[in-house]
This record gives sequence, structure tokens and C-alpha cells, in this order.
Amino acid sequence: MKITILSLSVMISLAACPSLAGDEYDYIKTPLANQVADLQDDDWDGVINARDLCPDTPKGALIDNDGCGEVIQDSDKRQLHILFAHDSYEINPVFSDQIQEMAMFLKTYPSASIEIQGYTSKVGTNDYNLDLSKQRADAVERKLLSYGIDAKRVRIVGYGESRLVDDGDSNSAHAVNRRVTATVVGLKEKVVEEWTIFTTKKK
Repeated sequence: MKITILSLSVMISLAACPSLAGDEYDYIKTPLANQVADLQDDDWDGVINARDLCPDTPKGALIDNDGCGEVIQDSDKRQLHILFAHDSYEINPVFSDQIQEMAMFLKTYPSASIEIQGYTSKVGTNDYNLDLSKQRADAVERKLLSYGIDAKRVRIVGYGESRLVDDGDSNSAHAVNRRVTATVVGLKEKVVEEWTIFTTKKK
């Protein structure tokens, strides 16, 4: 009987206590963390600014512990080979695509420059042929510059008849010697990308 009375007394005491309010401790300020180091990562490469030696790493690059990506050189080569009629420096329209493709190549590789080399056959005097070879190179240069290529990246040189492809006296020999040539090697740095689940290997 005493046990029953005691239990009833405890229940009455608990019922009399007001329920604890959810915001009872709101007056206690939440302590702020003392942030000593800067943990920002502006280029999102996983290395914080304080340790990042390469702060402008391209997104998705494969990086080392210093936040620097692995860089390789991507190279390509483009050639010009344009033939001319006898005693002429007028560009045949059939070669227009070659010049346009070279212009696009130079835009793709902005660090590349080009030397345009003009030649003639051995028909005519040395002085005349030297001047004609320069005019041929100049004509190709003007066409190339019309696509917006900076003139500082283009150099022309005339060799006249000094570098014949074919030393014969036939019409076909003279035809292959009346030419303008150029070879450009473009180099461009490329950052190696890290592997993701979306990465596919080139076949």
C-alpha cells in the first residue's frame, strides 16, 4: 500500500513540472570556430590556396600535391605547296584551300610562325628569277594575311632558281620548280586530365 502511494506521489510531482521549452538555452551564444588557416580553394582542384603553387589549374586537370597539373606538348605539322604558271605570281584558285587551312592552323597554334619560300624554274636570268620568286612568296603572304594572321608571324624569302626540284629542261620539270612552299610545326601545351567515370580511352 505504501508503494502505491509513493508511486502516485511521484507521478503527481512530474505532472506538476512544466515541460522544458525547446528554446530554453537560446540565450547561450554558439561559440565561433577560431579559423587560423585559409582553407579556400579558388580553382577547385582540391588543394587549398595556402598550399597551391599553381592557382589557375584548369578544371578537371590531373594534379600533384602542390596543385599543379601535368603538362605535355601537343604538336602538329602543316605544309604549303603551291605551283605557278610560267612567268607568273598569280595564285591559282585551286590552291586557295591550302592557304586557308594554313591560316586556320596558325590560329590554332598562336605561338607558331611561318617562313614562305618562293622558287622559280631555270628559264630566264638569275636576277629576274630571284625577283619573281619573292613576288610569288609575297602573293601567298598577302593571301594568308587576309585571314587575319599577324604579319609579324610571317616571313618571306625568294630563292630564285637556286634550289631546283627537277634539273631537267622539260615542261614538267619547269612546272614543278615554279613553286612556293612552307612547313610549320605548331606546339601547344596541354594539361593531362584526371580520370572520371565519364572518361573514355581514345581508340
